[in-house]
Amino acid sequence: MFHWLQHIKRRIKEKSPSIIYSHEGFLPPSQDTFSAIGELSRVVRNNPDAVEIYLALGNLFRSQGEIERAIQIRTNLIARPHLEPQFKARAWFELGLDYKRAGILDRAQAALEQAHRLTGDDPAVIKEMAGLSADSGNFQKAADYYALLGQPLPRAHYLVKAARQDKEAKDSGQGQELLEKALKVYPGSVEAWLEIICRDCQESDWNSLSRNLKSALENGDKNLGFALLEGLFQFIKKSSDPLAKKYIQQECSKTIVNIVGQMDQDLVLCYYCAIFLRQSGLTAECLDWLEKALVLGPDFWPARLEIMELSQEEQVLTESFKTQLLFFTQKAKSVKRFVCKVCGLKREQVFFLCPRCYSWHSISFRTQLSE
Repeated sequence: MFHWLQHIKRRIKEKSPSIIYSHEGFLPPSQDTFSAIGELSRVVRNNPDAVEIYLALGNLFRSQGEIERAIQIRTNLIARPHLEPQFKARAWFELGLDYKRAGILDRAQAALEQAHRLTGDDPAVIKEMAGLSADSGNFQKAADYYALLGQPLPRAHYLVKAARQDKEAKDSGQGQELLEKALKVYPGSVEAWLEIICRDCQESDWNSLSRNLKSALENGDKNLGFALLEGLFQFIKKSSDPLAKKYIQQECSKTIVNIVGQMDQDLVLCYYCAIFLRQSGLTAECLDWLEKALVLGPDFWPARLEIMELSQEEQVLTESFKTQLLFFTQKAKSVKRFVCKVCGLKREQVFFLCPRCYSWHSISFRTQLSE
């Protein structure tokens, strides 16, 4: 627990007004950035006290990658003896963003802390400090900042990341406490449930896996159930012998199938049941679940691809045809299966925070290739 957190007497809501951006709205008359920089520079020369314009000019320099010039503007403003506290806070804040853009994270942190001292718990400052802590790998501190912002989902996300760090440090007791805290903060945390069921699987505790998977599917976002099974599948695959053809224990697959079978039938979850069964060597059961998936979604391409691969062994094919078929099936398997519902970013790996638009839990399975 961070001592500084204990002294804060109020929680910050993201909708709270930010004095950092209270005077934004200045737009240069030109849409061309280089022309805008020239125009602002001329205005500054004619009016040295135009603090707003100095700040805007620094932002333009930063947007063009001229970080040193942006930093110089901020430091000159901060050095002014009678600069109003509000403008000094904004200068420190922008200086923190300059250093962050330059990759100098310790100086970025120091500048943001100066802004924090001047503004109090300003939401814009706290949010940047949360992101900077996350980028620096200080996940527990990032979680505490999100607690101040009143955002339980990202708070739980970084508590889980802190638990994984703890697991790597061989201190599983503390890690378990962090996972429990994440679920208390946000009961639908897919990340927390995923970490828990991965630990169950690692310990071959099938009763616990059954219990926790059921709780995860019942308490989490119904549209993100696939992320649990995909994450578990990749965890098992990564920790297994890369040369093994069947690397999932049958007890694991049967446990998953039993729990999913108790839920309302879902196209993608049926598919994942089939995937687990196939990698356990239970081909007949795998085909049954693929057929269930196709009943729910006849155009569901991953299920048809699996059926085609399984049926190849029963076909009499020329070597040339086998070669061409293998080429196309491998190409089909390389299609990025996950997409962000907000910005359309496609990825092969599961994500909980979109790396492009930074939306939380916006991932979706591409049931159709047109998505």
